[in-house]
Amino acid sequence: MISGPLVSASGVAVCDKVIKTFNDMKVRKTSTTEDMKKRKKAILFCLSPDKKTIILEEGKEILVGDIGTTVDDPYKTFVKMLPLDDCRYALYDACYETNETKKEDLVFILWCPDNASLKSKMIYASSKDALKKKMTGIKHELQVNNLEDLMDRCILAEKLGGSSVISLEGKAL
Repeated sequence: MISGPLVSASGVAVCDKVIKTFNDMKVRKTSTTEDMKKRKKAILFCLSPDKKTIILEEGKEILVGDIGTTVDDPYKTFVKMLPLDDCRYALYDACYETNETKKEDLVFILWCPDNASLKSKMIYASSKDALKKKMTGIKHELQVNNLEDLMDRCILAEKLGGSSVISLEGKAL
């Protein structure tokens, strides 16, 4: 099912499951340890095959419960989920530490690799605002075109809080 009247400049709509997933990631209160393990740490969104709807990409998620079992480094695992030759939208629930405190924030990422087709880059870029408008409360946004930049944790840390960030996902910067 496609959500509400908000359609991007490109004519692309946002699937209701995308908004529900975002809202579930945004709410951090959970009642049980089992519920916490089912929370999404990272997820990818893509365009439907007909290029008319932004949808969840099947099998492209990291659950909080996976960390420490099947996933050692959630950030590195997230980066490896991204396709090298096509664009994606992503939400990443970043855990980081500053000199003062530990924090957790959602980051919206537009992945537009250099190897992606011009058509893909154009439709993802022109559809981004429709998706972002549905994701109220996102404080951090990152557009990345190069895998090396994304692998560098300092790029994300800079978006989260600049030089005050001392670690990301438990790894010192």
